[in-house]
Amino acid sequence: MNSAGNRESGIGNRDGLRGRLLEREPLSRHTSWRVGGPADRYYEPADRDDLIAFVRGLPADEPILWIGLGSNLLVRDGGVRGTVLSLHGALDNLTLHSDSRFPIPDSRLLEAEAGVHCARMAKYATGEGLAGAGFFAGIPGTVGGALAMNAGAHGGETWNHVSEVEVLFRDGRSAWLPRSEFRYGYRHVEWPQGMVGFLAARLSFTPDTTGTAAQDMKQWLAKRKATQPVGKPSAGSTFRNPPGDHAARLIESCGLKGHRIGGAQVSELHANFIITDEGARAADVEALIAQLRGIVQEKTGIELIPEVKVVGEAA
Repeated sequence: MNSAGNRESGIGNRDGLRGRLLEREPLSRHTSWRVGGPADRYYEPADRDDLIAFVRGLPADEPILWIGLGSNLLVRDGGVRGTVLSLHGALDNLTLHSDSRFPIPDSRLLEAEAGVHCARMAKYATGEGLAGAGFFAGIPGTVGGALAMNAGAHGGETWNHVSEVEVLFRDGRSAWLPRSEFRYGYRHVEWPQGMVGFLAARLSFTPDTTGTAAQDMKQWLAKRKATQPVGKPSAGSTFRNPPGDHAARLIESCGLKGHRIGGAQVSELHANFIITDEGARAADVEALIAQLRGIVQEKTGIELIPEVKVVGEAA
């Protein structure tokens, strides 16, 4: 048993599994807010095949939570019952298709596994002379997370580029499904019954005929660094932007920049970001989110919808 009180289980070394299985693993180690209680079980698969084998062997009623970089996620202080699957570092292959199996006019297909960092994919695509991928550099998560929530930045959205996705079902089956099998909108995706997560995606991008894609991406990253609390514990944007407005403007108009509850604070740099101090609790973040929603609705009549996913049990 280590100093954090969790232990490595021998379960992950049996039945041909090659990944690492931990019990009572603190999820504060795996979320960008650096808060959150323990997972009953936490599995880091060795690769795609190991992940599929692990899921196939789970009890049918075992709760499963998939995470990548742990951004856009608030884990309550009581932790998560069931099994957390961490894909980042395991499903990290990128491939540029040069054939015409999927004839999309004037475009090429980039295949990315679910654990690939969005920023890495953006730089890879841009380096290969493709346009339209640069906005992914501003998404602080993995491809799997971007697919799950239709993440976007700088006017781009993930599912606008999706050709098809590889998914995993609860019984361990995997399949490539076309975009038409999914319903998606602003920061929202609905998927087929029985599906538990994304394994990979094939995304369509056009050639960079103007030669400006790399420079555009650099400018976006520079703007992000100047206007967002990059490098501080946060989960990216806390709320969705209401139609025709911006959550940050609404929060700031209510005088809430810098507002704090416990170890959680509204960023002074960007009002739609909540940052955490060392020693912060998930309860501080959740209480601050609730208070911001209440004050903004009271003063403006607009209901802010959280973009972050809240999981787990209160302490």
